[in-house]
Amino acid sequence: MTMRLATPDDVPAISQVATAAWETDYPDILTRETAEDGVRDWYSTEQIESELAESQTILLVAERGERVVGFAHATWHETDREGYILRLYVHPDYRREGIGRSLLERTCEELFEYDIERINAMMLTANEPGAEFYEGFGFEFVDESETEIGGERYPESRYVLDDESLV
Repeated sequence: MTMRLATPDDVPAISQVATAAWETDYPDILTRETAEDGVRDWYSTEQIESELAESQTILLVAERGERVVGFAHATWHETDREGYILRLYVHPDYRREGIGRSLLERTCEELFEYDIERINAMMLTANEPGAEFYEGFGFEFVDESETEIGGERYPESRYVLDDESLV
């Protein structure tokens, strides 16, 4: 597996990974249409290219051979010295191979290089495997808010990792 910064050429593959992950992880939570709307809103060519142009954004892809099989999207704010993992997905066909953990480790390393003191990870509250994944890395649940996907509101959990609590 290789990991690298994403390019605009990766947009279709990122969308495919997100779609496959959402269909696998959220079938009882998001309708197919809502998942498609969310992927279209969050992972459109214009949106990803805009994210890639941002100076305080990290968008990594993981590849097996020539295929993008996972990605992580994070941002940070220098003033509050906090980073935010907005999304981290691995295609369901490539899970349980350490790809997610590698993406998370690399994303955290990159964020801490920017003198970030705390990393926040956001995920839909109903994503129990996601919660276990972050907790296994040392993140702790801190609160819940809401996010909008396809015009609907969904509970979203926030987990936090401080730089001195790395596993």
